[in-house]
Amino acid sequence: MSSYPAAESDAKTMLPTPRKPLSIAILLNSYRSKFLPAIQASYTKAIGAVAPDARLTFFEPANRPDDDLPDPALFDLIVFGGANVDARKSHMWILRIHHFLLRLVLCHPNQKILGLCWGHQTIARVFGGKIADMDVPEMGVKAVDLTKEGIGFFSSVAKSSNTLMIQQHHRREVVEPGQGFSALAEGNQILMNQQRTILTFQGHPEKDAQTARLRMHDSQRWFGFSSSDEKNWADLDASLELEHQGDVIWERILEWVREPTVDAEMQMDREPHRESKI
Repeated sequence: MSSYPAAESDAKTMLPTPRKPLSIAILLNSYRSKFLPAIQASYTKAIGAVAPDARLTFFEPANRPDDDLPDPALFDLIVFGGANVDARKSHMWILRIHHFLLRLVLCHPNQKILGLCWGHQTIARVFGGKIADMDVPEMGVKAVDLTKEGIGFFSSVAKSSNTLMIQQHHRREVVEPGQGFSALAEGNQILMNQQRTILTFQGHPEKDAQTARLRMHDSQRWFGFSSSDEKNWADLDASLELEHQGDVIWERILEWVREPTVDAEMQMDREPHRESKI
């Protein structure tokens, strides 16, 4: 009587295929900042918490203008990070980033792009949006109210919640989204393009309280008090320590990176159905 290793063979066939580790390029856009090592470490920690096998490569276009920018063929996600300059400026290195972004969109339309803080504002600007100074800057963990579309987008990770808690540090905001972008959160705090290839946040999902404290001194320029004002300083510090959802946000970001683009889905729908031959 012959024996057949069918069960073993079927079991091997049914094993899920291991997912390829994501490769992520991150543009650190702060000009001559002593905090760059800490900012880089914050990305490594935040992304590593939800994707330990992700491969991160960092670029500094503001400080190394002659270095190559990321090759999209090598990366699943390209992140346009924060900066210490006004996103409305037109320094040569900033214009180079604008051209790089446009080249990505035109020549690599399926490339996933993420913008954070300055990157959020820069992407809006490149697509015709408007940036303005805020009446009152934001610093510390704040609640971001999701729109109906945003609730749907984040439903897999933020169940039964209409808000996200995120570290904020900005004194400018997007008052008009770029062409083709819709708001996933009120106040244009989170934006996504129609093709679902570009996602941007005004806040900082990569920051924890320790990293956020590095820029607490901005309170002097923004709010008119320093560490010598013990009460206000303590209140600000407490706001940095509030529980935030950076891990939840990164989990959803990386899910989105793996999702097919709208164009790819449409292409699949257009493919003719082939009848099976029996």
